[in-house]
Amino acid sequence: MDPVTSALLLLFTPLASATVIALFLRRQGALSSWISTGAAAVVAALSLQLVFTGTDVNASTVWLSFGSFSLSLGFKIDALARLMLFVVGFVGFLIHVFSLGYMHDDAARARFFGGLSIFMFSMLGIVVADSLFMIFIFWELVGFSSWLLINHYHEKQSAADASKKAFIVNRVGDFGFLLGIVWTYWMFGTTNLTDLAFIVEGKIEGGSRTLVETGIPLLLFCGAMGKSAQMPLHVWLPDAMEGPTPVSALIHAATMVAAGIYMLCRINFLMVPEALEVISWIGAVTAIYAALCAVVQRDIKKILAYSTLSQLGYMIAAFGLGALNTGHGVIAAGVGAAMFHLVTHAFFKALLFLGSGSVIHGCHHEQDIFQMGGLRKKMPVTFLTFTIGVAAIIGFPYLAGFFSKDAILYLAMSNSTPIFAVLTFTAVLTSFYMVRMWKLVFFGETRSESASHAHESGISMTLPLVLLAILSVIGATGPIGIFPKLAGVINDLVPVAHGAEHTTILLVSIAVMVVGAGAAWFFYPTVATDALETRAGTLFRGLKSGKESFNAVYDYYVGKVQQRFAMLLNFIEQIFLAGLIIRGLAGLVGLFSFGTRALHVGNLHAYVYWFLLGTVLLWAFTTGMF
Repeated sequence: MDPVTSALLLLFTPLASATVIALFLRRQGALSSWISTGAAAVVAALSLQLVFTGTDVNASTVWLSFGSFSLSLGFKIDALARLMLFVVGFVGFLIHVFSLGYMHDDAARARFFGGLSIFMFSMLGIVVADSLFMIFIFWELVGFSSWLLINHYHEKQSAADASKKAFIVNRVGDFGFLLGIVWTYWMFGTTNLTDLAFIVEGKIEGGSRTLVETGIPLLLFCGAMGKSAQMPLHVWLPDAMEGPTPVSALIHAATMVAAGIYMLCRINFLMVPEALEVISWIGAVTAIYAALCAVVQRDIKKILAYSTLSQLGYMIAAFGLGALNTGHGVIAAGVGAAMFHLVTHAFFKALLFLGSGSVIHGCHHEQDIFQMGGLRKKMPVTFLTFTIGVAAIIGFPYLAGFFSKDAILYLAMSNSTPIFAVLTFTAVLTSFYMVRMWKLVFFGETRSESASHAHESGISMTLPLVLLAILSVIGATGPIGIFPKLAGVINDLVPVAHGAEHTTILLVSIAVMVVGAGAAWFFYPTVATDALETRAGTLFRGLKSGKESFNAVYDYYVGKVQQRFAMLLNFIEQIFLAGLIIRGLAGLVGLFSFGTRALHVGNLHAYVYWFLLGTVLLWAFTTGMF
């Protein structure tokens, strides 16, 4: 099979699955689940084929033409795209398999798996797109499918509100993204990624990196702020946990939220130092803010949601850490570090979300970690795999997260001491809240009826956990054949410390892990009350209010500013547009028509008088009296 055919099959297989389910199988939940999972298996296999062959694909066709303007759609599958295809395809397939067990008794199973398929189609479109216009088309489809999946339990008001919130907040970022695309086309005459790279890097006559205005990368970054939930557009992600847990794993851990980082790496040639500095600080602030919010959460999925926010901030900061050095090599190092952490994070965060789903399923949908406890013996497979995920995210030596996190810390230490300090403290908090959650869920005695009747999940749910746990161990250094292929994408880009710098980063990494994990282990007893709230109520309330502050600000803005502005526009529309202009002119025309209608009385004598009057007026006009 030639590469273009493989790419077409890769992209349209999940679309075909979603179409068949939507048109013919809406009441056939079991069959729909297997068709969707089969489509995900095909995507995973084709992704692996592209990875192993290492073949680049560049093909496009004109989709739309208006005079001199033409819009092409096509494929750009290079090393970076193959890396992302592996993440989306393989992790997506495992999540489909997990969903077979998790959603087994759901009455709307067909709609759920149809939504998964349309999401896979949309996400794959972003990965293989060869232009900013094509990325934007699939970018919006991802937003639609995310809304559909978050809103799966639409009979719950909280789920309906969360889906609307995610949709609206992402549209804010997408508006900036669209403005950036339009500005890019206006300045360069194209949005094709390959052509843009040649122009900006000066390989086409008249092109130069100096042509790039700072506003272009910052507007394009707005799209990443929405999809990757960076401050201040981060408020939708924690609420999105209202969707089923496999949705949280697929969309809000491994793929959709990573689309923003992938898009930034795709357009790294458009970056300028001023924009990179802004990006790096937004990422760093998001990382520490989300980590502080995670400390006071009780819901196991909300903890992982804020953890995802924090890790996404790590990736954004890594990408932007070329800000203090304008050399192309430093920008490339930021791309390498960000993508490296994106891949390892996809493994261990998908593992943690699916592990939390196994815990919730085993505890009969209990999500409060203070109402769990003692699950280590009741759910041994989930406990073991979840432990590996926790160890990976806190940077346990030689697990996947250890290498990728250290690459980011080294880049920060080399380029920005303040950001290095922020990210180091964030790493301490990560160890703290993850070990807090791990201890309260799996150790001590059971603290609720739900936990006392917990049971291990079936093979369809535990097998993906085992595979993701293996990837969380060897995901950065794995000896099997696929990893040298993937490593080739980032080996030349990931910053590597040597000598004293290597020792410093190693010691810092181990120290922050030990300090954070040790503090959580000794501070939190396995009881049904939050030790932080009990022992440090002021600090707890401060962190809690900090978590709610952004929602309060947005609520105030919508209620007091936006709503009143909308009322003012409505008043202007009613008085001036609808009233004065439309109804006023209509009234004037009606009055004129009423007068002219009054002339038609059906009396011959009256018509003769009007005729004579008209003759006199015409004579007066022709003689110049008027």
